[in-house]
Amino acid sequence: MRVTRVAERLSAPVLAVATLALLTLMFFYPVGTVLVEAVRVDGVYTLATVAEVLRDPFYRELFRFTAYQALLSTIAAIALGLPGAYVLARFEFPGRRTIRSLTALPFVMPTILVAIGFVATFGANGVVVRALQSLGLEVSSFTGTLGIIVLAHAFYDAPLIARITAASWEGIDAEMTETARSLGASPLRAFRDVVIPQLLPAILTGALLTFIFSFMSFAIVLALGGLSLATVEVWVYHRISQLDYGTASTLATLEMLFSLALTYAYLRYEARQRATSAARPPDRIDLVGPATKRRLFAWGYAVVAVVVFVVPIVSLLLSSVTGPEGFTLRNYRFLVERQADAYAFQVKPLTAVTNSLIFGAGTLLVAVPMGVFLAVVSTRQFRGRKLIDTLSMAPFAVSGVVVGLGLLRGFVFGTEAFGYRFTVTGGLAIVAAHAVGAYPFVTRNVAPALSGIDGSIVESARSLGASRARVMLDIELPLVIPAVLAGTAFAFAISVGEFDSTVILATGGTSYTMPVAIERFIGRRLGPATAMGVVLLVVTSVSFVIIDRLGEGSGFGG
Repeated sequence: MRVTRVAERLSAPVLAVATLALLTLMFFYPVGTVLVEAVRVDGVYTLATVAEVLRDPFYRELFRFTAYQALLSTIAAIALGLPGAYVLARFEFPGRRTIRSLTALPFVMPTILVAIGFVATFGANGVVVRALQSLGLEVSSFTGTLGIIVLAHAFYDAPLIARITAASWEGIDAEMTETARSLGASPLRAFRDVVIPQLLPAILTGALLTFIFSFMSFAIVLALGGLSLATVEVWVYHRISQLDYGTASTLATLEMLFSLALTYAYLRYEARQRATSAARPPDRIDLVGPATKRRLFAWGYAVVAVVVFVVPIVSLLLSSVTGPEGFTLRNYRFLVERQADAYAFQVKPLTAVTNSLIFGAGTLLVAVPMGVFLAVVSTRQFRGRKLIDTLSMAPFAVSGVVVGLGLLRGFVFGTEAFGYRFTVTGGLAIVAAHAVGAYPFVTRNVAPALSGIDGSIVESARSLGASRARVMLDIELPLVIPAVLAGTAFAFAISVGEFDSTVILATGGTSYTMPVAIERFIGRRLGPATAMGVVLLVVTSVSFVIIDRLGEGSGFGG
């Protein structure tokens, strides 16, 4: 009995040490490796490389363009997302809950899927290009332009704007608007003076988050813009491919510091802007009914939404089953036949699928326990909790390219310690990178569920003699199983769709995944790339359905 009590008392500290050790190995050490390489030249610590990069007009223009495209993407996402927030908040229609759930897709949709969808729509053989050519217009391709990158970012980020703003819109008290109208304000004046000021915090929160995502965007810019429209992330990848690790580390460090500052500003601003429930939220308008300005606006937006959000996905599906001769399954047959090809250097589609599933399973083994434990920690009151919360959420602010570069330089190439050179395989490094990106989503799903447990249940169990660890195992964790499962689905979907770190760690090896295979096919074999994209879409969609069903009330679900 005494041994059991001692084991229970030591379980939390042991888990804390294990979690911190894993975080250090998988995240802080690799990121630290990148930071050190940025300021160390030939064994000497110096800021010469950083100063050289900052003075170079090319790199100043690179950062300026990265920020410029992120600003344009944010504006486009707001323009596309705000009307969607209005429709979701003010109208009632069949499927409204499903569409609202779909606004969580950016959290699980792989960016490479967005890229291949836009290539299938606006590329040389895309649906839109072929349609315009059939009308006699001389159009070759829309890819390789800033406009298409901005539109792709808006496709990806507008649902975030809609999700954040709709929640705020639903919390505006109808009586405030009615009072303004009764005092003689026109509908436009009431909207400007009453509604917009209350929406502004949510809009700014979504805009800042969108800017961060667009600034660190990699797969979309790489696939749609290439080096001709390179952002910092793309150029870091280019320098890695040229084995110029010093410049890559310096650029990655400067970008990381900038993104950390933006993320810190976002978290501080979000913490001050907590939505409160309205005393009397306005009644929703039935979308089906006599034509009014509001209904016409809503239906007009629906048409735009279908074009922007549905056409790329439909184009992806159509491109995977069509060819010059019409309907065909040859692209899917290619995925099977290519596996038996004798040339080892070629991408093996079934190997990519298998690797994705294996890495996804490995990610769950690491990310779920870490995420659940950190969720438990985040719901406890003790000195230093805020510091642990901040450190555990740090991966949100660091791009996968930086993590991949750090793992490549720190562990795949090997690191000296205790007189021994430690190395890991590319596959193990990929699992580590995926787990780093996935565990915060487990934490953000489980923590709210833990916080919502009635405290009297815990107190009753403790008064009957149960230890804190026993209460956690026997009472609290069983109550949050749906949130844990939703976090598990998030972690798996994120692993399967992760591209940024994987494309660096899989270079020159056989550890490539479905997203990496898609990127390698783009530009050479659009059909197989879209077929692989459909396979990835199916896996992601299944994960999303699980999240939607189990994640109601959790941090990102429902």
